[in-house]
Amino acid sequence: MTTFSDLGLIEQLLRALTAEGYTTPTPIQTQAIPLLLQGRDMLGIAQTGTGKTAAFALPLLQIMDAKRIKAAPRCPRALILTPTRELAVQIGEGFKTYGKHLGFKHTVVFGGVGQGQQVSAMNAGVDILVATPGRLLDLMNQRHINLQHVEFLVLDEADRMLDMGFIRDVKVIVAKIGAERQTLLFSATMPEAVMSLAKGILRNYERIEVTPQSTTVERIDQRVMFVAREDKRKLLSDLLNDKTVTRALVFTRTKHAANRVAEHLAKTGVSSDAIHGNKSQNARQRSLAAFKSGKARVLVATDIAARGIDVDGISHVINFELPADPESYVHRIGRTARAGSSGSAISFCDAEEVADLRAIERATRQVITVDTTHSFHAAHIATRSERSGGERSKPQGQRPQGQKPGGGNNRGRNNRGGRGGKPWDNRSQAA
Repeated sequence: MTTFSDLGLIEQLLRALTAEGYTTPTPIQTQAIPLLLQGRDMLGIAQTGTGKTAAFALPLLQIMDAKRIKAAPRCPRALILTPTRELAVQIGEGFKTYGKHLGFKHTVVFGGVGQGQQVSAMNAGVDILVATPGRLLDLMNQRHINLQHVEFLVLDEADRMLDMGFIRDVKVIVAKIGAERQTLLFSATMPEAVMSLAKGILRNYERIEVTPQSTTVERIDQRVMFVAREDKRKLLSDLLNDKTVTRALVFTRTKHAANRVAEHLAKTGVSSDAIHGNKSQNARQRSLAAFKSGKARVLVATDIAARGIDVDGISHVINFELPADPESYVHRIGRTARAGSSGSAISFCDAEEVADLRAIERATRQVITVDTTHSFHAAHIATRSERSGGERSKPQGQRPQGQKPGGGNNRGRNNRGGRGGKPWDNRSQAA
């Protein structure tokens, strides 16, 4: 079995890892660290929770330690770009943990808070800068940050930066960095726009893919519950009565829905909080801290706000509303079953979300098990055949011969049941 010491890491880093209880590297760490220590550019494709931060932070710290160049005011030596404030804070904490015996200075720059402390930190000299694109550009335009001396560039969660409209900002930022640098790009998925960006900024790079795109962690028990939209809150309350749901992350599509769900849970006596883009950074950090400490048993989140959530011990991810794209589903459920543990992902599916469920099953190449244990929503169950195009009903868990998981016709969102298409009927109540 490979250990961190086998990867060629220096004693100071090994000591920090041992203090955190880390002994065995993850697959992406095993593949990435030796390559990066050789100074290679890299394109890494990996889901959330696979250990990406340590995969780039450890070799970056070691190379910087070997050079021992003092950072000039406002001129960082390493830049890590990330799409969300929460993920930026998480990465900053990773550098603090892994580099605690090396003495490098790092700071985190993001919007939603005053820039005074961030400017002061840059003026004092920072070796490692973790930043979101918007605030970084603001400070660059005000001449508080100069990227001409950046030796290491890391783009993390590149696909989410694309989704959030940051790719143009990223290109502007990268253009300000000299060509003599080591560049790393990480993404959970690889859409064409991200691949184009990678080819434009990476040189003679190695590609590492630790899991196929849009596949899900094998240790996650995935289930779907068909339920009328108006019954979703009642179903959520019923699920939370189960004491095995020790720490749950609940996803909604919108900020308003997140607030409404959190308020409903509070009224029923469930300790919960919501995290989304309308909250201030300080409020979001308080909500996350309450969830990490166990003060809040449930955290209700939107996709963008939850991108940087890295909390151990999440027993359940509950999709109160299915996401509009399969990649977001993979990111969501990857918040459980981390660090070698197991976890559960339960998705609520109403009449207008059946097409989204089919898209998820096609993209992940698996059929999600139907859970009928809560009888009050049994009348709204849709069979596999209905999900795959309305064929005759089959017993639960079976598919028509030769049919791929989630297969069938390609009806779009505007043609699914409840939106002008075939009504979502109750033919399979016996299931």
